[in-house]
Amino acid sequence: MTAVPPNPRYSPALPDYRAAGFMKKIFLCSLLLALTLSSPALAYGPGGHKIIGAIADQKLADTPAGARATELLNGYTLQEASIMVDTIKQWDKPGIDDPKVLRYFSSHPKIAQQLRDFWKANPPTTDAKSAVPSHHWFHYTDVPLVGEAKYAAGKIGRSPWDIVQTMRYCIAVLQGKEPEENARKITKPIALILLAHFVGDIHQPLHVGAQYFNAKGQPVDPERGGESFPDEGGNSLRLKLTRDFVPRKKELKLHSFWDGETVSANLPQFPDTMPKEERQVKMDAAEQELSERLAKEEPKNWRLPADVALRDYPEAWADGIMPLARQAHARLRYQNVTPKLDRDKMVGDGEAVEEPTKDGLSYSKWSARMVLHEMHRAGWRLADLLEKALGPNEPTSTPSAASSPSASPANA
Repeated sequence: MTAVPPNPRYSPALPDYRAAGFMKKIFLCSLLLALTLSSPALAYGPGGHKIIGAIADQKLADTPAGARATELLNGYTLQEASIMVDTIKQWDKPGIDDPKVLRYFSSHPKIAQQLRDFWKANPPTTDAKSAVPSHHWFHYTDVPLVGEAKYAAGKIGRSPWDIVQTMRYCIAVLQGKEPEENARKITKPIALILLAHFVGDIHQPLHVGAQYFNAKGQPVDPERGGESFPDEGGNSLRLKLTRDFVPRKKELKLHSFWDGETVSANLPQFPDTMPKEERQVKMDAAEQELSERLAKEEPKNWRLPADVALRDYPEAWADGIMPLARQAHARLRYQNVTPKLDRDKMVGDGEAVEEPTKDGLSYSKWSARMVLHEMHRAGWRLADLLEKALGPNEPTSTPSAASSPSASPANA
């Protein structure tokens, strides 16, 4: 999960369609095509995020918070907003002034301009010591998997601009506790767009927990001192499945497996010979059907204790996903792990091999079950978060930037 720009390719320009329903279909298809062509560094991929956003849309339908969300998003749905933060990663290589970039979100110029301002305020960088954060950093945190470690229990893998702190800041902006005129250019619409995506990210276990290795390739506790190398949430580990094996053209990274295949395993499979347009239409319908079912069925253990403040929801969710992050690694065996330089950072590069388990489930089947539950909870939690942040008690005005003690979410 290094904050390194993906290898971007670009979608066609997004035309300014006037018919709302047609525009939404074109918008999603264009973005999904672009995201599919880019390298897999997306939590749950566009399909998973869309399902989570669609659940929240349905939960918030005909509510004051839902109306407020629609107003802030200038008519976009949460389903559509949920993939915008990954879309703007494709702007990294050409830069914000490229003609192709300028056509993105052209039907909603106010949202487009705020997204460009956000990107410019948080440009991509591989310098971990940069005073100006990269927007890539906001998607994850790398809490060590050792013991029963929780987010606040240590320092390694956390940062002032990780997903927990950024979500906390976004909540404060929505509530009017932080000014919209801030150094990170996180306005209320941008805060909502970020939360629509990051609630999904923080329910992907490999966006929260990471394994660390010593020079001999052995798992270690980095908090105890000594040199250690992270697996970057599984991005530096190649997954070797021994059951339910599917031939692949490219090697499978552990992280990208959790992003994509765990989601698609819960959806119908269509033959590769089917035309792309037809396959996308059928997949959209399947995702919609799944989201409608999950919106009607209350997930288990989704509510946090009543005494947890709204600003602390992200940390509580991060702590809650850590046991699954540990299981996701514990069901695997590491081999050939060595330190390797990956774009200016040393990582633990190697293989993670599927091991037999007492429950008899293959890694693919087990992970698909886990992800379905997490997407289900994420959709309900996103709706609940927005109901509370955008509800009737939301302040009508926000403090000025001058009165804000810091533009850092760590101090929000």
